[in-house]
Amino acid sequence: MHRQPTLFDGIGSSYPGVAATPEVSDLLAGAASVAIGVSGGKDSHAAAVATVRYLDQIGHVGPRVLIHSDLGMVEWNDSLPMCERLAHHLGMELVVVRRKAGGLMERWEARWESSRHRYETLSTVTLVPCWSTPAMRFCTSELKTQVIVPEIKRRFSGPAIINVTGIRRAESAARAKATVASTADGRIWDWRPIVDWSEGQVFECIDASGLPPHPAYRQFGMSRVSCRFCIMSNGSDLQAAARQPEARPLYRRMVALESRSSFAFQGARWLGDVAPDILEADARAALDEAKRIAAARSAAERRITKPMLYVGGWPTRMLTDGEADLLAEVRREVSGLLGFKSGFLDRDSIHGRYAELLEQKAAA
Repeated sequence: MHRQPTLFDGIGSSYPGVAATPEVSDLLAGAASVAIGVSGGKDSHAAAVATVRYLDQIGHVGPRVLIHSDLGMVEWNDSLPMCERLAHHLGMELVVVRRKAGGLMERWEARWESSRHRYETLSTVTLVPCWSTPAMRFCTSELKTQVIVPEIKRRFSGPAIINVTGIRRAESAARAKATVASTADGRIWDWRPIVDWSEGQVFECIDASGLPPHPAYRQFGMSRVSCRFCIMSNGSDLQAAARQPEARPLYRRMVALESRSSFAFQGARWLGDVAPDILEADARAALDEAKRIAAARSAAERRITKPMLYVGGWPTRMLTDGEADLLAEVRREVSGLLGFKSGFLDRDSIHGRYAELLEQKAAA
């Protein structure tokens, strides 16, 4: 039967101690390797300070590192230096990893090119947004998890590795369900030692550590620090970020992708509306045109019936003649709006494409 998590004291501080399951405690007692993920933000900063303090207290003798996944130009200038200062402060090695195909901005741009190509070749029914979303956070999975995990597996050869993150339940409804620790394969354990801390306790821990938090909190006025412009940011944070000169090249590049794709950065919220004064006149005009295209595209795609939409394993059947005619009409309209060179714009070619896809699926 699963044993309950325990809470270890804060070692003389008024902020709480770290939470750990007996499984994590057993691994630490066995000198398991510990990799503490750091981003430069407050939660990973506090998690690192509290975890290292706890490891020292229990006499942990296994290897430890801090690990940072650099997301490229979307990160604040101070984020990597903040991680470096934290590593020096804690007397630990900092491992920096990066996605080989580029940072998050490059991933968003590549995703748009892929979406365009998939639409032109009728490999999807409707256009797919280029941006990550709260429900589809490939920014975390692809640029952090899928980069960090292989590195710690390569670096540490032991039977178990503990991957520490600063996730807190108070951050969001989704994270409210976070457990103290979990494992998918029995070797990599995800440990969330400050999962029950409040934001105030996080800052109290940082202030007590003697190392100030990322300047974006108290100098720039940000409530959270991750990417300069984050899919999870509120309006105030987006405006605070746009006021910083260092963020403006990224801002203009992101707005250009909004205009090129006709997809707003945060669903219904256009990043280009946050600080239009720092855009050139042609960029503002392009954004206005993108909004017009977005409305027309959405109206066209809403005519596609639910049984025709993309689902797992698509296509599941041939379309009727009427459905093929409707899809051809919508594809011609959307392709014209966005300047796509799409194929499969009439009934016969759409039937042929579906037959080809069904044949490929059957062969696979």
